[in-house]
Amino acid sequence: MIDNKFYRILTLPLHYLAYLANRVLFTIPTNADLSESPEPEGPSPVTQLRPETGRASSHYQDVAAGSPLGLHRVLEPAGVLPQAAWRLDARPDIWPDEVRVRVHRLNLDAASFRQLSEASNRDPSKIRSAVADIIATRGKMQNPVTGSGGMLTGTVEEVGPDSPLGLQAGDKIATLVSLSLTPLVVTDALVRWDGTSEQVPCDGHAILFGRSIAAKLPDDMPAELALAVMDVCGAPALTHRVVSASPASEPVVAVIGAAGKSGSLSAAAARKAGAARIVGVVPHEAEALILSQASGPGGRSGLVDEIVIADARDPVGVSEAIQEAAGGPADVTVVCVDVPGCEGGAILATAQGGTVIFFSMATSFTAAALGAEGVAADVTMLVGNGYVPGHAQLAIDLIRSEPGVRGIFQRRIEDHSE
Repeated sequence: MIDNKFYRILTLPLHYLAYLANRVLFTIPTNADLSESPEPEGPSPVTQLRPETGRASSHYQDVAAGSPLGLHRVLEPAGVLPQAAWRLDARPDIWPDEVRVRVHRLNLDAASFRQLSEASNRDPSKIRSAVADIIATRGKMQNPVTGSGGMLTGTVEEVGPDSPLGLQAGDKIATLVSLSLTPLVVTDALVRWDGTSEQVPCDGHAILFGRSIAAKLPDDMPAELALAVMDVCGAPALTHRVVSASPASEPVVAVIGAAGKSGSLSAAAARKAGAARIVGVVPHEAEALILSQASGPGGRSGLVDEIVIADARDPVGVSEAIQEAAGGPADVTVVCVDVPGCEGGAILATAQGGTVIFFSMATSFTAAALGAEGVAADVTMLVGNGYVPGHAQLAIDLIRSEPGVRGIFQRRIEDHSE
């Protein structure tokens, strides 16, 4: 059974099916000064990917308050949500229920950073230019190929009188909504970013809507660590929920990408939720070493019970390896890798009646849905939408209580430090 509630369709043209609405529900004043987020001159690589259909919002009406969904910030095309929009109004002036944040650091989505790196032949200067171009062109950081964004940390500058977010000027926060729907302006041309890691130090501003989500940064850990944790905090929260509700008396959990950030957190969350056996899948020996050195809950030996080295894109190979290590198929399989083509192996590795959780922006709805149907797999497939109530606190608590997980995060950050 497929639970469509959690699916994201990531193929770019499908984002624009909402064009059929073709009406402006909330708009901005006609005297709007868009000079803070101008569109670059000339046919940049980003503008070349702009859909030819749809229309911009050209007839504006004054409104006393903006939409809590951010509809009043949509410039193009009319009638879509901010995430599906091609371009947003990122002016610093806020509506009564909005919050303006002084941006200190972006954390790019892993799938987006990988795509940008590969498209730029891993040239840091080209990667930096590509990200700056996307932000300047679209008024947000949304990779036009992957459709994904990331999140940010910063300091609250101004809070509208009707904002329901409970923030105050001066609060240091992490946004828990995607950069793909967050109005964003960068003013320093990303000169402090070396283009080699997902974390992007920068200066600029961002806008949060009434329905946005943000969390205050904890005082007991560096901002870089907190940003990395909160960027993937939806993964352990949904994993914990699914494993806790598993009908299996002793749930077996497989985590594909277990030595990564979301994977290590998901493994710890699975154990906390009562998993009896956890299999961690990694692509090579170096990742296996990282995972084997990570202590588990309460200092126990190993964050996972078994480590499997396999290519997640090889459906038969990875499923056989997982089942051999686990003594049978997994009750819950969690996919935490940022490469396409991992759907089939996760499905084959999961028991009939089990659950597959996809936490990758490289996940294909078509490959997952039709792949499961093609092998007669009676599995529930969830694509985590990044939000579960209490997700940030759960992830921060796991980092505080699980030294092995914290060590993995710190190593990832240090590997990209200057």
